[in-house]
Amino acid sequence: MSISQPQAGARASIPARWLGLALALLAALVCLFASAPALAEEEFLDPADAFKFSARMRDAQTVEVNYEIADGYYMYRERFKFTAAGATLGEPVMPKGEIKFDETFNKDVEMYRGRLTIAVPVAVAPKDGRFTLTASSQGCADKGLCYSPQDASASLDTGAAGAAQTGAAQTGAAPAGAAPTSELGVIAGVLGGGKLLVIIPAFILLGLGLAFTPCVLPMLPILSSIIVGEGARATRRRALALSASYSAGMILVYTVLGVAAGLAGEGLGATLQDPWVLRGVALLIAALSLSMFGLYELQLPSALQTLLVRASGRHSSGKLIGVFAMGAISALIVGPCVAAPLAAALVYIGQSRDVVVGASALFALAVGMSIPLMLLGFSAGLLPKNGAWMVEVKRFFGVVMLGLALWLAVSAIPPALYMFGWMALLLGYGAYLLRMRPRKWQPLALGAVFSTLGALQLVGLASGSRDVLAPLSRMGAPAPAHGIDFARVKTEADLDAALAAAKGKTVMLDFYADWCVSCKEMEKFTFVVPAVKARLAGTVLLQVDVTANDAADKAMLKRFGLFGPPAIILFDGAGSEIADSRVVGYQDGAKFLVSLEKLK
Repeated sequence: MSISQPQAGARASIPARWLGLALALLAALVCLFASAPALAEEEFLDPADAFKFSARMRDAQTVEVNYEIADGYYMYRERFKFTAAGATLGEPVMPKGEIKFDETFNKDVEMYRGRLTIAVPVAVAPKDGRFTLTASSQGCADKGLCYSPQDASASLDTGAAGAAQTGAAQTGAAPAGAAPTSELGVIAGVLGGGKLLVIIPAFILLGLGLAFTPCVLPMLPILSSIIVGEGARATRRRALALSASYSAGMILVYTVLGVAAGLAGEGLGATLQDPWVLRGVALLIAALSLSMFGLYELQLPSALQTLLVRASGRHSSGKLIGVFAMGAISALIVGPCVAAPLAAALVYIGQSRDVVVGASALFALAVGMSIPLMLLGFSAGLLPKNGAWMVEVKRFFGVVMLGLALWLAVSAIPPALYMFGWMALLLGYGAYLLRMRPRKWQPLALGAVFSTLGALQLVGLASGSRDVLAPLSRMGAPAPAHGIDFARVKTEADLDAALAAAKGKTVMLDFYADWCVSCKEMEKFTFVVPAVKARLAGTVLLQVDVTANDAADKAMLKRFGLFGPPAIILFDGAGSEIADSRVVGYQDGAKFLVSLEKLK
């Protein structure tokens, strides 16, 4: 993976393209502070207010759909689509609209302003007369903002002709300045504005925040291990070049595969969470860690080294290519959980098909996530380069890589084996530190800590515990707080039956996967909060496990426009999703309680 140095004393210089990437990061941050006030400059209505939806049964065979379109806004005729759950609809009867050349689509389009009434025939009505109508539409503001496609639904009864609709709900992305009430809505609003000077800096900031979440944080020790593995060659320039190469691989994956996932409607990286893939990657990282202990030196075959050196004129090209590949693999394997910014960008791409805006947002998100990685490379030059101290640092990062391999394999190996792995790692490294010569207090103290932690795992394993974070839970120690119990649903039919059986109760649907770190965080730290459990006491709790990522799992994700876990959907007593109430990504107890306020 690395290239040995053919010429002694050759200086490792950072290629101009990596300096360019670092300068681009700096320019983007400057752009952020220059354009941040623009978020508040434009005032646009929430789509529910700009295009007020209502529906009623005009007679037993006709649904009357009405839109009150605010002044300064319009709706596209060709964007209307009507479907019904429990009934068959005929061809909608729509009035003649205004013809105008639209720069968004670069063609003449028919649009509506003011009040719009559409008659939708009910070709085949259900026996009990009740069904749910879903209307899809898209509109724009004269000031230049085009909203993402919106869905609105209404529960209707053919036996109640002339009565107003019930249970209407409108979902979709809100525009900038509309002050949506949820985090997902705010992010979707930024995307809906379509202004790259706002989107790019905003998503850089969001990516910087995601860099410190459990789904992304493991990238730091991976990169640290690569830099430390350079030993005396790890100058600041060299470390920065490695960081830039690693970040470039991660950025490429998030941008290209993110756009592909948005267009195809598939989960980002979900297929790579197969247990066999995880086991293979864990073994690969474990094998790479052995180079940190001096068992071998990782390098390309000499013939390939010579070819790369001749082609590029640089002694470091092979290593940079390998680190680039490691960054791409890390993005796929380490960070599959879907957070609100990623979900909003994928939904926007899927609905609007605007690849430029979506790809720009994903690129900026990955750039933000890479900032700590670049800072790590920039600061690496401050570390000592020679002596026994550096050897011990390399060994420490070898242990870190072994721990990361275990962490990756948590959902792919039995819990007992997972706990045994941590016991062996902690006890082994602790014993090594305690036997170090010369004897100094620092390694002795660290050795005692690691040995104690390993002994706790040994006692827990012997007592029947399988929780690495609570190894003494079976020995009379305070048991970890119990979370909430979910009823599992697998298919859409299962979900519909559970919603019908709720009989007026509110429902919470949780999307979970074994490989989703944020899902496990919600289990251990959010669902155990007493106030959360009390708030959900009268709510039907459902959970769909999408670990397998099979056809049924994909259908459930597609039904709600999701790209992966964690995600929580809230339903009212009528079985309709509560508008602007979705929870995507991890929330702690206090924040989740605020989200549950809409569960009425």
